Amino acid sequence: MCHSSDSRPPAPPIQGEVASHEQIELTAADGNTFTAYRAEPAEPNGRSVVILPDVRGLHPFYRDLAVRFAEAGFSTIAIDYFGRTAGRGDRGDDFDHMAHVKQLQTGQIRADALAATQALDGPVFTVGFCMGGAHSWRQAAEGSNGLAGGIGFYGALRAIEPPSEGPGAPILLLRGGADTASTPEEFDAYTAALDRVGTEHESHIYEGAPHSFFDRSYGEWAEACQDAWRRILSFTERHS
Repeated sequence: MCHSSDSRPPAPPIQGEVASHEQIELTAADGNTFTAYRAEPAEPNGRSVVILPDVRGLHPFYRDLAVRFAEAGFSTIAIDYFGRTAGRGDRGDDFDHMAHVKQLQTGQIRADALAATQALDGPVFTVGFCMGGAHSWRQAAEGSNGLAGGIGFYGALRAIEPPSEGPGAPILLLRGGADTASTPEEFDAYTAALDRVGTEHESHIYEGAPHSFFDRSYGEWAEACQDAWRRILSFTERHS
């Protein structure tokens, strides 16, 4: 598990009003109907985000994060991964997420993310965490889903294959220096693969930061969280 049960996302440096936020249902091209959470800003910045959660799926952390992105001006949809195997139930702390992660396929994540992307306007970026971080990078590197870019926090690289073709959409890798979900050697191999296929990418390592540092309960990493927000805002503006 990436975050503690009571963890919640840090606020963005610029906090505007949120026009609406609500649970919705989306349908992927293969007919899968799944739960998502949509948040709309009162003053849109013209950019949109699809949130790819960690292994817990649409945990309350990611519902709150959708609202945080709306506060920053993004039209946002956070998706759940497990509509095919678990239906559209709650993804609270008692949800046996790993039983469903084992059944999850890469193409299913791609299809569900595409359904969310098609429900949004303007340049769309994925933002993922742990398993979702790796899949955010993968989808951008593939050039799939018409993404403007892919952002990932402490991505678990063993969940994906390095790109063999490109170039794909730009990628932002936000890493914790003390994270063990992926090794420095795995990151070196992955970014070397991005270089080989010509995919633009930028990385930032927060020295000493643990896996899941992007959490408002981690007071010692508050500045790292704010810096990550600033990098997201800059990256999405430059690549829109």
